[in-house]
Amino acid sequence: MDSKNVLVMDGKELTFTLGETILQVARRNGIDIPTLCYLKGATPTGACRICLVEVEGARNLLAACSTPAEPNMVIKTESPRVINARRLNIELLLASGHHNCLAQDMDEDSWTDFQLKAMEPEAHREICPAYGQCKLQDLAIRYQVKGIRFEPKEQKYPIEMVNPFIVRDFSRCILCGRCVQACNEIQVNSAISYGYRGSASKIVAKGDLPLKDSDCVFCGECVQVCPVGALMTKEDLELRRVKGGTVKRVRTTCCYCGVGCQIYLHVQEGKVIKVTGVEDVGPNFGSLCVKGRFGYNFINHKDRLKRPLIREDGGFREATWEEALDLVAERLKETKEKYGADSIGVFCSARITNEENYLAQKFTRAALGTNNIDHCARL
Repeated sequence: MDSKNVLVMDGKELTFTLGETILQVARRNGIDIPTLCYLKGATPTGACRICLVEVEGARNLLAACSTPAEPNMVIKTESPRVINARRLNIELLLASGHHNCLAQDMDEDSWTDFQLKAMEPEAHREICPAYGQCKLQDLAIRYQVKGIRFEPKEQKYPIEMVNPFIVRDFSRCILCGRCVQACNEIQVNSAISYGYRGSASKIVAKGDLPLKDSDCVFCGECVQVCPVGALMTKEDLELRRVKGGTVKRVRTTCCYCGVGCQIYLHVQEGKVIKVTGVEDVGPNFGSLCVKGRFGYNFINHKDRLKRPLIREDGGFREATWEEALDLVAERLKETKEKYGADSIGVFCSARITNEENYLAQKFTRAALGTNNIDHCARL
C-alpha cells in the first residue's frame, strides 16, 4: 500500500487518488457523510456546513465536500463535536424560513393532530409540500433536532406562481445553492444566481424578474435538485391537495427526441402524474428539457388518438392496425407503379428513436427505391 495516498477515516485505513475530496473518499468506501448543498458534477461550495468532519490537527471542523484528501489525515465523521455542529446548523436552517414539518417540537397530542392534518387535501397551505420528501427534515430526524432555539426570520418575498410550471416559495429556501449550480454548471442555462446580501439574500432570475420574464427555459433541473420545498412543480403541488392511491415509478426512455434520456414516469391509478430524470444513468444523468419533464399531459388527454383512422366519405372511421397497414401498403404500391418511386417522399420524426429513424430510411431506400427522405429536426 502506498503510504502517500492513505488516510484514516473512522478508524479505517483508506486509499485515495490525488484530487479527491474527503466526501468522495467516504462515499466510495460506504461511509455516509450527510450533505445538503453538495451537487455531484458541480463545484463544491461547503455552503450548508452539514458535511463538517473533524480532522486531527485542524483548528476547525472542515467541510468534507470541499476539503481535498491528504496523506495521513485522521478523520472522524460522527464525533460528538461533529454531531453538535450539525445539530446547530440544522437548527439555523430550520429557523431560516417557513419549515413547518415534523422537525418542530411537539407534544404527543399535537403531533397526532399534525399527522392527521397532513392527510387533509388542503394541508399544503399550512404544511410544507415537501413533507416526507425533504432532506432537511430527514436530517432533523436523524440528529434528533426537535426544538428550535432561534426565532424564524421574517419572510420578505411572496410566493411566485406566475409561470406555467414552477412554484418558487422563498420562505422555504435555505440558500444551499444547488439550484444555482444545477442551472449554471449542469444545464449551463445561467438563468438564476444569488441576489442581494445578508438577511435579504435570495435566489434571483435575471434582474430579479419572475421566471416567465427571465432567461429560464423551464427545464426543471432546479426543481429536481432542490432538497426542501422551495421549488415545486405546479402539478406536484396540485396533486398534494388530492388524496390518491399508491404512486409507482416506471423507468422508460423519453419519446421527444433521439437522445434517449432516461426518465421515471410517476404513475398513480393508471395515469402519469409526474416525470423525473433518472440520476446517475446516461445519457442525461437526471437532466431533462422542458418537454421531457413537463410535456406529458397528452398521455391522458381525452382527444388523444388511440386507434388508426381511415378517411371515408369526407370523414374518419376507426380501423384495426392490420387494415390500416394493408391500406398504406396498397396505396404506396399503386403510387410507385403508376408514377415511379421518386413520386413518394418520407418524412421522419424527432419523436421516435434513432433506431426507428434508421429503419425508416432503410425502408424508403430499399423497399420503396427512392432517396426522398427527410427529417423534421433538420428544419
